[in-house]
Amino acid sequence: MSVEAASPILLFDSGVGGLTVYDALREVLPEAPVIYAADLAGLPYGTKTEAQIAARVAGLLGRMAERFRPRLVCIACNTASTIALGMVRDVLEIPVVGTVPAIKPAAALTQTGTIGLVGTNATIRQAYVDDLEAKFAGGKRLLRVAAPGLVEAAEAKLRGAPVDPALIADVRDRLAALAENAPAIDTLVLACTHFPLLAEELAAAFGPQVRQIDGAQGIARRIAHLLEGQSFSASGPNRFIVTGPISGAAGLEAALAARGFGPAEAL
Repeated sequence: MSVEAASPILLFDSGVGGLTVYDALREVLPEAPVIYAADLAGLPYGTKTEAQIAARVAGLLGRMAERFRPRLVCIACNTASTIALGMVRDVLEIPVVGTVPAIKPAAALTQTGTIGLVGTNATIRQAYVDDLEAKFAGGKRLLRVAAPGLVEAAEAKLRGAPVDPALIADVRDRLAALAENAPAIDTLVLACTHFPLLAEELAAAFGPQVRQIDGAQGIARRIAHLLEGQSFSASGPNRFIVTGPISGAAGLEAALAARGFGPAEAL
C-alpha cells in the first residue's frame, strides 16, 4: 500500500515522556513528519484503572487516526501500551508500535543479577511485566517499585522547575530495601518514558555503578524498520497536540522549539 510522503508518524503519550522516544526517532528518521499527542487532560495514567486507560487510549487514538491519517502510531507510554496495545491494534488498520519495559536488555547486561524496575503503579502490576520477567529474566531478581511522583517531576522539569532530590532518594531507598541480603542492583529499568528525562538526577542518586536502561532506541529502530523504503516530506514544523486546555502546555515552549515543534495546539 502506498503512503503519502506527508503522512505523519503519530506519537502518543499521557504527557511529555514520549519526547524521549521522539528524540531517539529523530536520530534514525530525521526527515519524517511527526505529530506528537500529549493527553494532558488524562494525566496521570498510573492512578487509573485498566478499564479507564484502555477505553481512553483506544478512543483517542481512533479519533486522531481518523483526523490526522498517520502512517504509523506509536504508543510512547509504558502504562498505555501494557494495557491497551492489543485493543488499539484491533481498532486501527495501520501499524501500531508499543512501549514495553526494557527487561530483556537489562537481563543481558546485569552482572550482579539484581535488576531494579521503576514505573507507574499501573505498569508494575501488569501481567505483561510478569511475562517479560519470566521470559527474559529467569534466574535474575527483578525488583519493582512504583514511582508515580517521578512522572510529575519529569513534567515539571521540562517546564523549567527543579527536581526535589528527596523524591529520587526515596525511590533509591525503597529499591535498596527490596534488595536487602541480595547482590546490589547494577541495572535500573526505566519503565516509563518520562523517567529518562530524570537521568541526571537518577544517576546522582544511584551512582555510576548502576546502569539505566530504557526502550527509546529500540522503539525508534522498530519504527524505522516498519517504515523502511517509505518517502517522507514535511510541509512545516512537527506538531505538538494536547488534550484539554492549551494552557496545559505552558512552560514547554523552549523544549518544543529545541525539538523542532511548532507552538502547542489543542486537539
